[in-house]
Amino acid sequence: MSLTKEIKQELIEKYGKNATDTGSVESQIALLTVRIKQLNAHFLEHKKDHSSRRGLLKLVSRRKHLITYLRKKDEGAYKQIIEKLNIRK
Repeated sequence: MSLTKEIKQELIEKYGKNATDTGSVESQIALLTVRIKQLNAHFLEHKKDHSSRRGLLKLVSRRKHLITYLRKKDEGAYKQIIEKLNIRK
């Protein structure tokens, strides 16, 4: 199950610089985080779904790279996004 248009729009408005800012690092991290949480819930029911697990690992890796980039570029924004999304790092 992918993210609905309404959920994406809410996340972009909340974490992006403006309502149409889909490319900012913060909004991308937020979108990936919600998708990762959805997949984790999926794996509670479907333990043997290995092809989706591979997709989850790719999403986690992509988010990790974006978080590392944000930490190097803007430490304050990094701390804010980690705190808002409740990501361990």
